[in-house]
Amino acid sequence: MVKIGKKEKNGDLYKAILLLKDEEECYNFFQDLCTVSELRAMEQRFEVATLLHKGMIYNDILERTGASSATISRVNRSLSYGAGGYDKVFERTEEK
Repeated sequence: MVKIGKKEKNGDLYKAILLLKDEEECYNFFQDLCTVSELRAMEQRFEVATLLHKGMIYNDILERTGASSATISRVNRSLSYGAGGYDKVFERTEEK
């Protein structure tokens, strides 16, 4: 899996996200930033990641979310071999 290198990314976007104060601000920002289909795709991938993290099997995830098996596999690879972003979010969610 190819990761975005520091020289390739624009840190301003990530810094801007960190400035958002609550869920409503975040929602409004992403609505301005993304198309509806981009938002739905990200929401679906996050739901798939959450269900995989909880131990749900592919077929049940496919049925529940409508995600393709390719999307489920891609998210599973990110969970297993990614940068650890999902893990950090799940860890912090479980702490609350």
